[in-house]
Amino acid sequence: MASPPQIVAKQVSILVLDQEGPSAMALRQVLDSEGWRVRVIADTKLLFTELRSGEWSLVIANIGLLGASSVGFTTLRELTSVPVEEGGRVRCLFVVPETAGGQFVGVLESAKLPYVVRPYHLHDFLEKVSDLLVEVKAIEAPLRQVRYEFGGLRKKKKEAGRTTSMFAARDSYGYSEEELAEYERQEAESSQTRRHKVRTNLGDPRR
Repeated sequence: MASPPQIVAKQVSILVLDQEGPSAMALRQVLDSEGWRVRVIADTKLLFTELRSGEWSLVIANIGLLGASSVGFTTLRELTSVPVEEGGRVRCLFVVPETAGGQFVGVLESAKLPYVVRPYHLHDFLEKVSDLLVEVKAIEAPLRQVRYEFGGLRKKKKEAGRTTSMFAARDSYGYSEEELAEYERQEAESSQTRRHKVRTNLGDPRR
């Protein structure tokens, strides 16, 4: 008897428009660690080709590379403003270079577009990414805050000082043994819940 087909969730796809270098590499590593598909491009001309493919749920764009008066910026602004109820399937998060805040922040706020300014806190960045992915139904629920505080920052602790300055300095990188134990406990419970849901949706093969 043939086995029932497995239901495979669509992988989250994120397009990053940024200059090549340590910052783009660190950004890819952070997003890859969530199991998401990530592609980094540095050529604004490729942006339109990628957008036409319809593969991307989120675009993270360096507005310093793109420019606020470009066709690319206008295109992303229009795409990200389409409500999901009207067919909107992509959102955009703009990254503002540290030295260009005065040039771009006002424009982004006037247009009510989400943005982060480098250097930014890792958990703040992931929170905005998560919210935008939830908005277009690419993921079911926001990433839990405990994962940002204990998982992501703990993972980046050794790398933050030597790979890039894209993440803001933070004195609270260290956590007590009790806090780390609580994080591990909650992660284990979350993993067990996810496995139970998979068995429920697909049918427990042990039956």
